[in-house]
Amino acid sequence: MSGTSKPLWNPYAAGVLLGLGLLLTFILTGHGLGASGFSTALTAATSHILAPAATEANAYFGPMVENGSLLDLWITWQVFGVAIGALIGAMSAGRFRWSIDGPTRLSIARRLVLAGVGGAIAGFGARLSLGCTSGLGLSGAATLASAGFLFLIGFFVTGATLGLLMRRYWQ
Repeated sequence: MSGTSKPLWNPYAAGVLLGLGLLLTFILTGHGLGASGFSTALTAATSHILAPAATEANAYFGPMVENGSLLDLWITWQVFGVAIGALIGAMSAGRFRWSIDGPTRLSIARRLVLAGVGGAIAGFGARLSLGCTSGLGLSGAATLASAGFLFLIGFFVTGATLGLLMRRYWQ
C-alpha cells in the first residue's frame, strides 16, 4: 500500500449515491437497506445447527429457519456485499489499516471489552426497535415512517451526547 491516501468523498455526492443505492435496493429486492437482521438470521441458523428441535419450536427463531439456508436470504448477500465493497473502497483509497481505536487511557483489552459491550447494547436496541441505523433510520425515513425520523433524532442526540462525555472523561 502506498503511504498517501486519496481524499474522502464529497459528503453531498456520497449522500446522493447512498440515496440512489437505497432506491435501487427497494426496486431490486423489495426491501430497504439494513444489517441487524443478518446477525439475528445468523444466530437462528447457528441455533438450528446446534439444537434444531428447540429452534424450530421457538416463537422468535422458528419462523426464521423455516425458509431454508442463510444463503437464500437477501440480507446475507447485502451484508457480504457491503463488507467486500468497503474493503475494496478502503484499499483502493489507500486507507485500509488494522487498528483498535478508543479511549487512549484504556488498554487494548479494555477497549475491546468496551466495544463488545457497546455492540451488544446497540444490537439489542436494533432488535428492540425493529431496525438498525440503516434499516430503521435510512429505509424508514425514506418511506416517511415516523419511527425512522424519531430513531434518527434519538440516534444523533444520543451519539453526540455520549461522544462528548466519552471524549471529556476517557481521553
